[in-house]
Amino acid sequence: MDIRLTIDGHGVAATLNDSATARDFAALLPLTLRMADFHHTERIADPPRRLDTSGAPEASEPKAGDLAYYAPWGNLAFFHRDGEHSPGLVILGRLDDIGDTGRLASAGRVRVESVS
Repeated sequence: MDIRLTIDGHGVAATLNDSATARDFAALLPLTLRMADFHHTERIADPPRRLDTSGAPEASEPKAGDLAYYAPWGNLAFFHRDGEHSPGLVILGRLDDIGDTGRLASAGRVRVESVS
């Protein structure tokens, strides 16, 4: 599924994968998320509810540009740098252009919408 993130007035294209967790996230769209820094690697935000992680891998190793869900805390994570192998991290999708990761580093709010 194609989605659009609006970061500081700039549109950023991304694509969600076909996992149950990504589909559950897509069902919540559109969302405006208040983002916070986490370890200078990712921007995190709380979705309105926990997501379905049926069939999700036990762990993932995120790369810059990945959009993810951290099941133990129930938060979304948008990576602007490569992360470490993380149990409970479910990759939801990825920015279409890796050059857009810099916009995530200081994002205070992100609007996420599906693209029809």
